[in-house]
Amino acid sequence: MQELRAEFSLVAEEDSKDLRKDGAQEIVERITKLVNYSLTTDGSYNVTLSTEDVLKAIDSGRSEGGSQGQHWVLDPIDGTKGFLRGDQYAIALALLDGGKVVLGVLACPNLPLTSLEDAGQHSPNNEVGCLFFAEVGGGTYMQPLDGSSAVKVQVSAVENPEEASFFESYEAAHSMHDLTSLIAQKLGVKAPPVRIDSQAKYGALSRGDGAIYLRFPHKGYREKIWDHAAGCIVVTEAGGVVTDAAGQPLDFSKGKHLDVDTGIIVTNQKLMPLLLNAVKESLKEKAPSS
Repeated sequence: MQELRAEFSLVAEEDSKDLRKDGAQEIVERITKLVNYSLTTDGSYNVTLSTEDVLKAIDSGRSEGGSQGQHWVLDPIDGTKGFLRGDQYAIALALLDGGKVVLGVLACPNLPLTSLEDAGQHSPNNEVGCLFFAEVGGGTYMQPLDGSSAVKVQVSAVENPEEASFFESYEAAHSMHDLTSLIAQKLGVKAPPVRIDSQAKYGALSRGDGAIYLRFPHKGYREKIWDHAAGCIVVTEAGGVVTDAAGQPLDFSKGKHLDVDTGIIVTNQKLMPLLLNAVKESLKEKAPSS
């Protein structure tokens, strides 16, 4: 396992600003009660936290990240809209060491244990809840949230894009569906897109549910490291490739944001050259004429 140094910091999406506003006291008390319940349920912790303790803990994620030292990167609810709809969301945690992702964990409480191609977004037998975890050089594993045995997973080995299926964001505001549709058309992909929220897409792709993930946010959007760090290593350790639209690896050493070229693409090593070519052609076609 990755060796942890004595000092590390936390980069997290949330802070306590809204919880400190007038009128938020009731929800803060509910959160504090739930935290204390969770700490004492299994008898491991003999401690009671105050509301201020909890707020300070939330604010501990204010690190800017960067290329020096170790940083935990946390998104406590990735895919908020999916969570609210009762669809896909993830709890994403990654460890950066010197700006490199060396460890990642994705908990996907609503992801079926079987392939999405078989079960859709919801399992008919209510068999849902997956934990994906990966470390550099150690491969990627999937474990049911009921605690049963973990299994090693691999990305799809599909080489013919006509046989591939692809993931994209459920929300059109999060990714340009018209562009991804054009890319899929140029590749020859016949299956319709699988649209789900959150980094659950990375988890599903790591076990071979689909072969491609396309993410092209609208102009002006800056990608955040907590939306991709855990998912990136989960896929790469399962044999996949994660790059920006120009084919460059994602750089997590610049702080909270990823400076990517236009978008993010994910697939297996065999399909990546074809995918990059389709992306290049589609971006050129979509570019406004001068």
